[in-house]
Amino acid sequence: MADKIVVIGSLNMDLVGCAARIPVVGETITGHTFFSEPGGKGANQAYAAARLGGRVAMLGRVGSDDFGLKMRANLERVNCDVSGLLIVPDVSSGIALIFVADTGQNSIVIVPGANGRFSPENIDAAKESLAGAAWVLLQLENPLPTVLAAARAATRAGARVILDPAPARSVPDELLTLAHIITPNETEAAILVDLPPANLNSDQALAIARKLQARGANTVIVKLGDQGCLLVSPENSQLLPAPTVKAVDTTAAGDVFNAGLAVALSEGWDLPSAGKFANAAAALSVTKLGAQASAPTRAELNDFIRGTA
Repeated sequence: MADKIVVIGSLNMDLVGCAARIPVVGETITGHTFFSEPGGKGANQAYAAARLGGRVAMLGRVGSDDFGLKMRANLERVNCDVSGLLIVPDVSSGIALIFVADTGQNSIVIVPGANGRFSPENIDAAKESLAGAAWVLLQLENPLPTVLAAARAATRAGARVILDPAPARSVPDELLTLAHIITPNETEAAILVDLPPANLNSDQALAIARKLQARGANTVIVKLGDQGCLLVSPENSQLLPAPTVKAVDTTAAGDVFNAGLAVALSEGWDLPSAGKFANAAAALSVTKLGAQASAPTRAELNDFIRGTA
């Protein structure tokens, strides 16, 4: 049986508008498609990991509203354990306003709602949920003290932490040290070392990864979009190319990557093989609209990998 994966993080209801392009500041344009679906970086990773066959539990907070009920039910449908997903009374669930261009690029505004009420004390109260976990997935949509408390609790429980430092912000060195693997995309990687966001080549990504390792990070995987990912261990580095696909919507591709990485590692794969598996999962996800709706099943991903081999 695969090792247990615990995701500690955010849940947002995604409200998605699609248009030919993303409007600039002060501009109103006409879109052509709207839909809503459960999202949030934590829930996306939990949902995608469960779809890929992982044994997954989710810890987080939702509001006492219909959005909260729908997000909880969506995770239950893929057999994700939601016993650690609790309701905060009289608070709205988190929402994300997402604008998707026909090129597949997106722009997102998040209103945290109940996610902002997930406190370090809640982590301490949920320590039993971490029992037996091999991998714990964290992101930065919850308050930073809560994320740090979760990393400490996971380490005490003997689990290894995969930190997705998104949305990008400054983080303490302790959090980098507690993470077994950190997985920034190119924008997040630059921000973590106080550089302006930019498209990175592999040499630039390697230089940033080494700076993060100098601050205490262990393994750094820089997600480079259609270039794939750069896997940087303390000893060496390796560029893992991504399959070529036509992108429809890049929303949650990074979350699907982390889910795929965790599932493969939970099944005992070595890190380069897990990175290739994660690359394929993320690539397949961008061929569909939506966040959780784009997460592939294990059977779909296996067929895709066979077709690109």
